[in-house]
Amino acid sequence: MRAWRVHSLGDPAEVLSLDEVDRPEPGPGQLLVRVRAAGLNFPDVLMTRGLYQERPPLPFTPGVELCGEVVGSGQRVLGAPSGGPGAFAEYALVDAAAAWPVPADMSDEQAASLYLTHQTGFVGLHRRAGLQAGEWLLVHAGAGGVGSAAIQLGKAAGARVIATAGGERKTEVCRQLGADHVIDYTDEDFVPLVKDITGGHGADVVYDPVGGDVFDGSRRCIAFEGRIVVVGFTSGRIPQVPANHALVKNYSVVGLHWGLYRKHDPARIGMVHEELCRLFADGAIDPLVGQVLPLAQLPVAMAAIADRSTVGKVVLRP
Repeated sequence: MRAWRVHSLGDPAEVLSLDEVDRPEPGPGQLLVRVRAAGLNFPDVLMTRGLYQERPPLPFTPGVELCGEVVGSGQRVLGAPSGGPGAFAEYALVDAAAAWPVPADMSDEQAASLYLTHQTGFVGLHRRAGLQAGEWLLVHAGAGGVGSAAIQLGKAAGARVIATAGGERKTEVCRQLGADHVIDYTDEDFVPLVKDITGGHGADVVYDPVGGDVFDGSRRCIAFEGRIVVVGFTSGRIPQVPANHALVKNYSVVGLHWGLYRKHDPARIGMVHEELCRLFADGAIDPLVGQVLPLAQLPVAMAAIADRSTVGKVVLRP
């Protein structure tokens, strides 16, 4: 079978290799699935460069989420490959206990886009931030895979959503997703606008996958008893949190590494999956698939993710 592999860490265009490898053999508690679609995420780029918190041994096949067809039964499932990455291949192994059924009316591409970003968004907004109906939610990078999921989940929770995005194309995507207010951060400073939109109240919850200057600005427009959810650092700079500032403004900064729930609270993932499927059936969420590419174009897809030119999720099809 064909599988992309990383033999040395570095720029994806230089270190990715599409290899012919043996089809994996399932062990106890594992399922062999034929990959129907695999979702691309920014951590895939970081992992290939050796900059992610998880560093699989070389060589490895990247890709942390997929929709696949179980060999032998034909059932469609979604989830993560067993033991780490491995989705960017024609076949992959998935733990049977963590292979979640795909709703019949959900496409392969949507299923491959549901797992990581929507699980992260749901846990971040509800478990970590305790988002309440009527609160102001500020979502940064709203047109991306992570941000688009957070906008939809925020609206489904009854929040008033402010989204930031760069450029006319991406701000329009945020509006179509249901954001109540959209700010083009390439044209305006979001801090005074958030204060103005909320009547001086500020954002009750900030969902931040960007970090850097965006995090610093979020601290300046956070509400009393607000919560900033730290999702990632696509800006490249990990910001610092002045403890005295959190004290005098009475806000919280909460971290969100969703992958840890697979170790510490695996039952929650199943509960969240059921809730996400219900929201999908009700029309409250609709995973935004921005681009579908053949498996052979993974380096092109990774380059697009890295330079932030994509909208929604990029999905690969073997």
